[in-house]
Amino acid sequence: MKLKKRLFILLVTFLTVSILTIACSSESGKNSHENGAETSGENEEIVDIEVWAVNEGFKAIDHGSPLYEFIVDKFGVGVISPYVEWNGGTGYLDQLNLRIAAGEMPDLFLPYKGIEYDLVNNGAIEDLTDLLPKYAPNLWELIPEEVWDTVRANDPTEEGRIYYVPGIRNYGITGGLIRKDWLENLGLSMPTTQEEYVNVLKAFKNDDPNGNGKQDEIPTGGRENARWMDHLFAMYGIAMYEGFPEWDIYDGELTYSAVTPNMRDALKFMSELYAEGLMDQETFLNDKQAWDGKINSGEVGNYFHWTETVYTRLPQIEASTGVKADISILPVPEVPRYQGFYSHEPTLGPQWVVRSGMEEEKLMATMKLLNGYANQENWEDIYYGVEGMHHKIVDGKRVALPEDKSTQQNMDVIKAYNHFSLLDFKSKLMLDAAGDEQMAYVEQGVRNMKENQKYVKVIAGNGMPESIYQDYPDIRSASTYLEYATKIIIGEYPIEKFDEFVDRWNKSGGEDVTKRAREWYVGVN
Repeated sequence: MKLKKRLFILLVTFLTVSILTIACSSESGKNSHENGAETSGENEEIVDIEVWAVNEGFKAIDHGSPLYEFIVDKFGVGVISPYVEWNGGTGYLDQLNLRIAAGEMPDLFLPYKGIEYDLVNNGAIEDLTDLLPKYAPNLWELIPEEVWDTVRANDPTEEGRIYYVPGIRNYGITGGLIRKDWLENLGLSMPTTQEEYVNVLKAFKNDDPNGNGKQDEIPTGGRENARWMDHLFAMYGIAMYEGFPEWDIYDGELTYSAVTPNMRDALKFMSELYAEGLMDQETFLNDKQAWDGKINSGEVGNYFHWTETVYTRLPQIEASTGVKADISILPVPEVPRYQGFYSHEPTLGPQWVVRSGMEEEKLMATMKLLNGYANQENWEDIYYGVEGMHHKIVDGKRVALPEDKSTQQNMDVIKAYNHFSLLDFKSKLMLDAAGDEQMAYVEQGVRNMKENQKYVKVIAGNGMPESIYQDYPDIRSASTYLEYATKIIIGEYPIEKFDEFVDRWNKSGGEDVTKRAREWYVGVN
């Protein structure tokens, strides 16, 4: 609690400095940080490093390609980033594990699902404790000391060393989203209680809100493994991150949300929605592409995702249906006896780790990239990306181009403003970059980002290390929870089987993990 208060103050201070920095930059943002050494001399040899990050369908970064040259120009480092299918993280993790097993680990990469702890114990990733302050001071100073303290506390060697670069975010990024234009078409108000919400779902299913004369609407739903349907859990006060149960205070103690009475009641509610056809009957078959396709083609009335991303969906819905949709924030519906919220974690997990044992010149190039990408004077240029690919010039002003995965290379490898995310900074950039044809879409995204903050709560388990799951990979992956949750929701299991799940979870390591989690919580508070 003391940690969270101090962290909040530091993030607010950081936000103020960020805005002042951008305000003092030139419009083109092409001045480089004097201490950053981001640019390369004409005769300096460019060192290439291989970087893996989230890529949700964009083109790879190859040597000599436009984005490669953009990064060289900005930072004096060459970045090679092959296309690795993300697919909710599972495809990425599978491919990363194959590369690790083959002894071909990327130089700089996003770790996932706690893989960094095994890599630390095996000596496979670099100790960054002394490297970052010396060679990447922009990054070191960007992250509040309180957050670095959390990283040190999470060191699996228990020596207080730093092995990963964390992310920070000063706003809740995910929330429930609903087709407000459908509500208006049916003469309905925004639902605020669970009863009203269910009635809205029934109307979406039966009353033709899209007006095409067919009963083809999907009221709500999600993706395989009960992912991306957190809005249905949120009303029961369940801490969750993109479908993965998290830790929060229940009955006065830090507890895994999956084994609480809250979860039992939420699963019972969802099983009723599914049985009535109010949830997509293909929810547990939908991969990312399938679920996104249904939303973007205008079939879905209510879903859960990053609230700002409506600006990418709205033009696709308009192209598919001819409708200028209004996708608004769904207030967390009130449920008797429960206090609902959308989960917020201001201290994000690891964003980057560095391969150990690389040549000195590659290690220094990696530090140089991290230093340059963390320089806030570069963020505006990074946001706009490559001219002709990510933006165009209109009347002397850069205007962001619509997202096009068939032609655009993956910017996520250098999107520091996503890894160190600030509400006012991000919303200002989005609005400044929007052209006339995109402004209405972007304005909805910014509106939603701000509106969502009314319903978010910082969960108590924020910043918890994955090492609490050591020796219990099934609990770390939530595999037992996913099995029972899926079968209960689709009606294969009665709700009474939930008690069996809790017992099985506790006996298979849950009690030990809970003990570790509570010890960690006492230590940081």
